[in-house]
Amino acid sequence: MVNRGSSRYRTSLTARFLPRKRSPYAITLYIISLFAFSMFIFQFFTRSMLEDDEQKSNFPEEFQSKQVPEKQLWDAPFSYGLHPCVKPTSKYKAAQLSEHYITVRSNGGLNQMRTGISDMVAVAHIMNATLVIPQLDKRSFWQDSSMFSDIFDELHFIETLKGDIRILKELPKNLEIVPRARKHFTSWSGVGYYEELTQLWKDYQVIHVAKSDSRLANNNLPLDIQRLRCRALYHALRFSPPIESLGKKLAERLRTRGGRYIALHLRYEKDMLSFTGCSYGLTDRESEELRTMRETTNHWKVKEINSTEQRIGGFCPLTPKEVGIFLRALGYPPSALIYIAAGEIYGGNTRLLELMSHFPNVVLKETLATQEELEAFASHASQAAALDYIISVESDVFIPSYSGNMARSVEGHRRYLGHRKTITPDRKGLVKVFDKLETGELKEGSSLSFLVRQMHENRQGAPRKRRGPQPGIKGRARFRTEESFYENPYPECICASKKQHEMT
Repeated sequence: MVNRGSSRYRTSLTARFLPRKRSPYAITLYIISLFAFSMFIFQFFTRSMLEDDEQKSNFPEEFQSKQVPEKQLWDAPFSYGLHPCVKPTSKYKAAQLSEHYITVRSNGGLNQMRTGISDMVAVAHIMNATLVIPQLDKRSFWQDSSMFSDIFDELHFIETLKGDIRILKELPKNLEIVPRARKHFTSWSGVGYYEELTQLWKDYQVIHVAKSDSRLANNNLPLDIQRLRCRALYHALRFSPPIESLGKKLAERLRTRGGRYIALHLRYEKDMLSFTGCSYGLTDRESEELRTMRETTNHWKVKEINSTEQRIGGFCPLTPKEVGIFLRALGYPPSALIYIAAGEIYGGNTRLLELMSHFPNVVLKETLATQEELEAFASHASQAAALDYIISVESDVFIPSYSGNMARSVEGHRRYLGHRKTITPDRKGLVKVFDKLETGELKEGSSLSFLVRQMHENRQGAPRKRRGPQPGIKGRARFRTEESFYENPYPECICASKKQHEMT
C-alpha cells in the first residue's frame, strides 16, 4: 500500500489531473471549434437585434410616433360622397284610409322601443292598417313610467308619416270594447308573413301586438319598406322638445369645454353585467349579487353562465380599466374630453377612477348639466337615455364598450348622417391583448399601440354593406347572427347619387 503522504503518491495524483501535452492537430481543431462557436453566438444575437429593429421599422410611420396625428384620431372616415336617401320610389303606394287598427305594447329600453316602433310603422303600412300611438314599456328593468309624448314629439311623428300611414293618438271609443286579435308577431319576418296576417281583418277590426322589437327581417325586404323604416326612425321619431333642447345644449356645452369630445357608451352597469354573466375583476360579493339578480329576473332565460367563457368569447363589456388601456393604445391623449353616456356605473367612483386615472377629463350628465336641468328627468331612465343618445350622435367620436341596443342604434344613425367616426372595439381580440398585459408578456408602448390600432383599422365606421348571417348557421337561427338593419342601413337608405339626396 502506498503511503498518501509519500512523494510517489503525490506524483501519481498530480499526473492524473494535469493535462497531457496536446498535439498541434488537436490544438488547431480546438481553436477552430472555439472560433465557430463564437461566430454562432455573435450571429444569433445580431440577428435577434436586427429582427427587433426590422419589426420596428416595419411599423407604419404613424405607429412609430408616440403622438398620433389629430386628424387621424378625430376626423370621420372617407364617405365616398354617400348621402341619406329615404324618398319613396315611383312604385310606392301612399297611405290609404283604413278602418283596421293596430295597437302596440313596445318592449325593452329606449332604443329597443325606438327600432320596434319603426318596425310597427312599416308593418302597419304592409297590412294597410291605422297605427295607434304605441304604449311604452313600463315593466322593464328601468321601471320608467314615461308616456309616448314624454319622450317623443307626438305631433311631429303623426305629421311626418301622414303620407305613409294614418296614426291616431287613441283607439276610437266605439272600438275599445270589441274583441281584439292578440298576436306575438314572429321575429325577423318578411312581407309575405304580414300579407298572410291580413286574413285576420275578416274576423277582427283591431290587432294588438304584445311585442314590437325585431319583428321585421333585416334583409330581403322591398326597398320602399326599408326606406319607410328609416323615415320613421331618423325623421319621424324625434325626441320631445324638452329632451331635444337639453340634449343639443349639453352637446354644445361639451364643445365649449374642449372643442372635440368622445362619447363613451360605458355599458358597465349592473343589469348588463348580470344579464351577460360577466364578473371579471369583481369581488365575490359583487359576483353573487349579479348572479342573484339574474336568477330572480323572470324574463332572462339563461341563468347559468360561465363568466370566463363569456369573456374569452368577447361577450362581455369592457371594464373601465380596459377602456383606458384601449384609448391610450389608440393614441388619444390624457387631455381628451370624454362624455360617459351611461347610467350608474357598477362599483361607482371606485371603478370609474380606473379610467379617470389616465383620462381625468371625464364628464357625466350629473357634472355637465345643472341640478335644475336634470330635475325633470329624475326617475325617468328612458328620458335620461335619450339625452345620452343625442350627445352620442353629435359627438366627434363614438365608442361603445359593448354592442347593445344603444350602441347599434347610435352607430346606424351616425352612418346615416355621413359615417361619423365610430370605433367598435374588437372585444374578443382585445381580451387576448389584455391578458398578455396582465401576465407581463406584453407591455404598454409602441408594440401594444401597433397591435390595437392595426386590429381596429377597419372598425371606425367607414362605409360598407351590411353583414349577412354567419356561415354554417341554418334555419331561423341565422337571422340572429345578421347585422341589424338599424346598425347599418346601407345601401337601402344611403346612396351615392346626388339626385337621391333627400331629407338631410
